[in-house]
Amino acid sequence: MADREDEGTAPHEEEPPRPPLDEDAVWAALIAGYDNDPEPATAAAWPEAENVPAQAADPDPTDPAAVTTAPPPADRTIVIHPVISGPRDYELADDEDEAHFVPPEPPPLPDADVTTKFAWIAVLGGPLLLLAFVLLQIELTWWAVTLGVGGFLGGFATLVARMSTDEEDDDDPGRGAVV
Repeated sequence: MADREDEGTAPHEEEPPRPPLDEDAVWAALIAGYDNDPEPATAAAWPEAENVPAQAADPDPTDPAAVTTAPPPADRTIVIHPVISGPRDYELADDEDEAHFVPPEPPPLPDADVTTKFAWIAVLGGPLLLLAFVLLQIELTWWAVTLGVGGFLGGFATLVARMSTDEEDDDDPGRGAVV
């Protein structure tokens, strides 16, 4: 632990030297009074260094020694004002004249051919068949596993093979700027 003299500030010449602080005794007093409740009628101990000296009520303005340039002591009261309105209470005025954006109806989905429909049924139905067998605790037979796994793989391969590559389009963004 560092002593008060080692903190980098020299004691003022006007202050009397302080006796060394017995830290062990202070800690023992704090620990001994830890569980004690404070007396309800007693005020909290206020350090004497925090007290503000009282000033004369009306100093004589003609006396230069009585006039001080120090600011008056601050009051120790807290004034709490109720919040009447804040930034979250702000509401925009509704203008009926403004046109509001209404999105257009989405275009209908393109009609899928029979092969694509059966490929989607196989991709989704194969794992669902296996999941149903597991959840219902039915024994997985060879035909259920073949139908589930084979349906998924066959449907996936069909969907990937039928994807359009659009190689004929001239809108290839990978070619760079065309001048």
